[in-house]
Amino acid sequence: MGKLILWNLVTLDGFFDGPKAWDLDWHGEVWGEELERFSVEQLRSAAGLIFGRVTYEGMAAYWRTAEVKAGPEGEVAGLMNSLPKSVASRTLATVDWANASLLPGDAATAVRDLKGRSDGDLFVFGSADLAATLIREGLFDEYRLLIVPVVLGEGRPLFAGGPGRRKLRLLETRPMGAGGVFVRYASA
Repeated sequence: MGKLILWNLVTLDGFFDGPKAWDLDWHGEVWGEELERFSVEQLRSAAGLIFGRVTYEGMAAYWRTAEVKAGPEGEVAGLMNSLPKSVASRTLATVDWANASLLPGDAATAVRDLKGRSDGDLFVFGSADLAATLIREGLFDEYRLLIVPVVLGEGRPLFAGGPGRRKLRLLETRPMGAGGVFVRYASA
């Protein structure tokens, strides 16, 4: 059985999205060659990706047309398009991004089942509502966050929805370019 891993960029004040949906211009504060290489490293280790509907639609719209070329950015595009993707949605009837499928029924039950059948690690990107559900159910094995040195003051918090207290164990910290800090925690 693989691990279920939450991966997100988050501002110093805890937001993963700005005041408007997909308000992510602050990612540019840390995005560059180092983070691209790190993204490739994580994607190469992934057996699959899991998204909520909103994140799926945004990721599909962007990566489906992203250019696959030499270098890390092109490799990210290739991996994003080729990896198996599972989508938790109560409203979508179909998904049309390469290698994507809908998760049936209750999201937590479906992800628990998918995790049990997986031979490798599954990553959840973005997807705050789905992440909150999976946190409440205790399904994440790891939390991987890149703390971006920006204070937004408002936006959508990553840990919204009152997941309750969760004790975590620090596995790794790594300073990254432009002042970002990667932190990796395991569920205790």
